Parts: sequence; structure tokens; C-alpha cells
Amino acid sequence: MATIEKIRQAYQEYVLEHGQQPASVFAFAKKLKITESDFYGFYNSFEQIERDIWTSFFDETRKRLEAEEVFGTYSVREKLLAFYFTWIEVLTANRSFVLRSVKEFRQQRSLRTPVALEGFKGQFQKFVRDLLEEGRESQEVKSRRFLDTRYPDAFWIQTLWLLDFWTKDTSARFEKTDSAIEKAVNAAFDLIGVSALDSVLDLAKFVYQNH
Repeated sequence: MATIEKIRQAYQEYVLEHGQQPASVFAFAKKLKITESDFYGFYNSFEQIERDIWTSFFDETRKRLEAEEVFGTYSVREKLLAFYFTWIEVLTANRSFVLRSVKEFRQQRSLRTPVALEGFKGQFQKFVRDLLEEGRESQEVKSRRFLDTRYPDAFWIQTLWLLDFWTKDTSARFEKTDSAIEKAVNAAFDLIGVSALDSVLDLAKFVYQNH
């Protein structure tokens, strides 16, 4: 009996062995010894499998984080750092497939989010919005009118940059990627947290209101 995991794993193995998608759903289903109806009971296309695989990378990352009791005690900054470090671990276990996917993304030369990443993007941005809300409550994140709604997009761009950096990283154990994660997250939270600029603006506002 076909399962979604079996189909997904078989697809990953096929594209890695052949460097391309199967010629057709019929040929792929025959190789798995299932019917086309079995396949379509789970997926409508190969593109949907790719999207599901990338979403599964996010799901596995969240699963690992939530299995650690200490994760709940982290600051918002630490939670995002932990997410990225764990995400890279998940990607590393699937590096050959990820490199192939990213190569295709680059060939598309489009500013739009690749279809394969749409599910992952939606899940990630929801995760970030929840973190930002938690950060505002803990005062780790400064609420800024007109900018708050743009933060999830900014963190998504940061995520794509980290993904690209990791695919090109040739350092031992991807140590440079670890450094990139730390610097990127720290810089981001320094910007969205209470900063010297906020203090200056608060003072200017106070002076203006009381002159």
C-alpha cells in the first residue's frame, strides 16, 4: 500500500539518481508498483511533492525544537537562532536534494517565491509572526507603526540568504554558516529591538510635546 512518505522518499531518490523529474506520473507509479490512482490519492503533480518536501523540512525542524523542554525558556532571539541551527541540520541530512532544488530556483531567475517554497514560506512566516508577538510582549521587539507588518517578509529574505550562503559554504561542518546565522539574527534583533534611535525619538517627541 502506498503511503505519502513512501512516495515522497521514492521521488527524492529518483531525482537524485536521474537528475530530473520522472518522465510521467505513469512511469513513476509503475516504478513504485502502485497505480496512478494511488499516486493521485496523495499528490496532484511532482511539483506538489517538491513543495511537500520543503514543508516537511520546516515541520521536522519545529518537531525537534519542541521536543526540547529548554526551548520554551529561550528568549525570542534565541528561539530564532535555535530554529536556524536546527533547520540547517535538517537540510544537511538532505543536502544533495536541496542543492538540486536551489540550482533550479536560481535558473528560474524570478523575484517570485519558487512554488516549491510556498508552503515552507507560509509556515515560516507564521512562526516568525508568533515570535514577534511574543517579543513585543517581552519587550524584546519594539512595536513600530508601518514597519511591524514588514518584519515577516524581512525575515523571509534573511532565510533565503542563509539558504543560499549554506549551499555555497565549503567550510568544515559548515562553520561559516553558523557564524552567518548568529550575525544575521543578532543584527536583525538589534534593529527591531529598542535601540538608541528609539531613545532619541522618544526624547524628541517629549521635547516637542512639552516645549
